[in-house]
This record gives sequence, structure tokens and C-alpha cells, in this order.
Amino acid sequence: MSTITITQEDILAAFQSRHATKEFDPEKKLSKETMEFILKTANLSPSSFGFEPWHFVIVQNSQLRELLKPVAWGAPLKLDTASHFVLGLSMKAPMTKWDSDYIQYMMKEIKQLPEDVQEVYLKFYREFQERDFNLDSDKKLFDWASKQTYIALGNMMTSAALIGVDSCPIEGFHEEKVTALLEEEFGIDTTKYGLSYMVAFGHRKSEPAHSKTRRPLEDIITWK
Repeated sequence: MSTITITQEDILAAFQSRHATKEFDPEKKLSKETMEFILKTANLSPSSFGFEPWHFVIVQNSQLRELLKPVAWGAPLKLDTASHFVLGLSMKAPMTKWDSDYIQYMMKEIKQLPEDVQEVYLKFYREFQERDFNLDSDKKLFDWASKQTYIALGNMMTSAALIGVDSCPIEGFHEEKVTALLEEEFGIDTTKYGLSYMVAFGHRKSEPAHSKTRRPLEDIITWK
């Protein structure tokens, strides 16, 4: 593996430049290669037990974008102007429960674990759900999966910022109405997947009106 040469200064500069872009330049589209790079960083993101409890829907169809507007109050201007618009879906209990077919698939087909290792791995995973984290309801399991999906969101937004691409994460949507829309118009099995967030990518139309504000580092850090 080659040595990473990006400097700390370059990374911090990207974080300083990044902001939640409210309006994108509709004339500046991202190339297929650029968007695939951003999505690949989601694909390479870590997840608990490595089970990748996520799916990403890239909404480029203008009619589908229009349908999202009434149920996503935080998104209309982004839906009109963003180059790419992504729905971050997280798996629900039928997919993530320790005894689900998906977990078996991940261990056998993706991780290709030997049978004896699968048994040990599954034992730890079951204890994690039932004892350590008390994931004893569908809501708790979905919230746990969402935590993993947010890791992928952070990595996508950071990788975008590092190559000069803007983004905006969006949680401003009506959950029940979005769920119905995803099932009826997007063909998504909402017994298996739920929407955790939306995120828009593109190039900003203008610079932000205000400089970035953050609490001092010493306010958020405790050394022991």
C-alpha cells in the first residue's frame, strides 16, 4: 500500500472550507467518476461487526426529486440545484437481527468465514445485541444501524470536501410520509430499509454569508 501524502494542513483547509451548502450551482455537474469516488468512500467505511447495514439511492430522476419536495422540508432548494442527491437508507430488524438471512450472507459470502469462525462470530454478535447493547426492539435495531450509516455519511462529505466538492446533509423530512413515498414510488421494501438522512452534492452557487463558528477546542475535549 502506498504512503498517504496528504498533509494535515490540507485536511484542515478542506474542513474549514466545507459548509452545509444551501444552494448549488445547477450548471456545475459532477462527473460520473467523481461521484463514484465519493460513493466508494461510503463503501469502504467501517461498520459495527463489518455488517454494512446500509444502502444508498442516488436520485437523479427529476420527477422523483419533485415527489420528494413535499415530504422533505429541508430539501427543496437542494433537490432543484444539486448535481447528485443521495438517500441514506439503514437496515431494519429483519436484516440486522443476529439470526437473519442477511447476517448469514455477510458471514458466508462476503467475509467468507470458515464455519467454526462463523459460529464464534455469531455468538459474539448475538450477545452484543441481547446483552451488551440491549437491542431488544425494532426501533433500537434501526437506530443502531443508522449510527453505522452516519459513519458513511461523514466519510462521503469529507472525501467530497477534500476534492473540492460541496455537500449538505439533510434530516428535514417527514418520516412517515417519506416511508410511504419510498415504498410507492421508489420500489423500496420499507419493512427492510428506512431513511436515515438525505445528502446533496455539487458545487456551491455562492460563498457562505458567515464564517465558520465553532466552540473552542478546549471546551469539547477532556484529557485524563
